[in-house]
Amino acid sequence: MIVREWLFFTMAPCDAAEPWQLGFQDAATPMMQGIIDLHHDIFFFLILILVFVLWILVRALWHFHYKKNPIPQRIVHGTTIEIIWTIFPSIILMFIAIPSFALLYSMDEVVVDPAITIKAIGHQWYWTYEYSDYNSSDEQSLTFDSYMIPEDDLELGQLRLLEVDNRVVVPAKTHIRIIVTSADVLHSWAVPSLGVKCDAVPGRLNQTSILVQREGVYYGQCSEICGTNHAFMPIVVEAVSRKDYGSWVSNQLIPQTGEA
Repeated sequence: MIVREWLFFTMAPCDAAEPWQLGFQDAATPMMQGIIDLHHDIFFFLILILVFVLWILVRALWHFHYKKNPIPQRIVHGTTIEIIWTIFPSIILMFIAIPSFALLYSMDEVVVDPAITIKAIGHQWYWTYEYSDYNSSDEQSLTFDSYMIPEDDLELGQLRLLEVDNRVVVPAKTHIRIIVTSADVLHSWAVPSLGVKCDAVPGRLNQTSILVQREGVYYGQCSEICGTNHAFMPIVVEAVSRKDYGSWVSNQLIPQTGEA
């Protein structure tokens, strides 16, 4: 049983921060996958540059040691080497810049006709979510606050400082627009697995789009220092099937209809 649980946790997607984690969380959106791919591409060039510079450094230390060359040579000009170290870095920068700009422009694109629009409002120190498509009147609206669950109230398996009482439930494989704003100070709505980090500015509406490709639970936090309890503003997005999402929306709206 222990081995089975260990295999489950090691093979399951990484959608939350882990102790001593150095890499990215597993991508759940095309945007995050593009960020990871760009990182790997740039890292490839970094390794090549690192190896080349180390090779030159070691070669210089070895061949130009004072015992082997008691009389140092003086090179005041070298046209060939100057051309080489100007052209090659330019080519490398070009290979980095092209995918970088492509990713930046794709991240700025907003879906014209999203299936769902969710408004995230930052407060000190919690989040409020409004599902605008279901706000038909003041009596019937899908709006709720999301607070962090205190450590003493956590259940077995829940993550410390990351669990909330009300999750943001979204359907998987569906275009979703997120509108982010703030009611008091600067906040930032960030979920690493989704590749989203959108600032919440008082009096301003920022928006971004996500397309969650697989079902799961994705954890994030406020990423803009906003006061004493900044570290206690987690974000939890739960992606479910469209059928389960419809059932969840119905369950959220039925109690309000009954009270009315």
